[in-house]
Amino acid sequence: MATPSARDENVYLAKLAEQAERYEEMVKFMENVVSAVPAPDELTKEEGRGNADHVSVIREYRAKIEAELSEICAGILKLLDEKLVPAAGTGDSKVFYLKMKGDYHRYLAEFKTGDDRKAAAENTLTACYLHLFCSVFFSGHCEC
Repeated sequence: MATPSARDENVYLAKLAEQAERYEEMVKFMENVVSAVPAPDELTKEEGRGNADHVSVIREYRAKIEAELSEICAGILKLLDEKLVPAAGTGDSKVFYLKMKGDYHRYLAEFKTGDDRKAAAENTLTACYLHLFCSVFFSGHCEC
């Protein structure tokens, strides 16, 4: 039996943490998943070196990574919208989750293009405005 990859283990632990309603731990496991994926812009540097034989391979690989990141971010954003933000009530936990929501929309805006990039940027601004309002209103400080 093969040992699970670090990504698979973090996804599994995130699911367990969610079932146990330990959402902050779940978020940390999912952040580990996202941070383990190479950034698409690193591939752009390689593409810029001009090796025509590798350009199509690099583009396909970048598309695969971007799809994976999109899926991960969409899952985290869904969890934030459906469970974490509504359950947070008021105060520091709500501020934390709203900031995280803005962060994940920003991650999407970093590699999306066209209308998808515009939508991700607008969602980032919306989440940051909500975070700003909540942080000033509930705790008197802001990190966004």
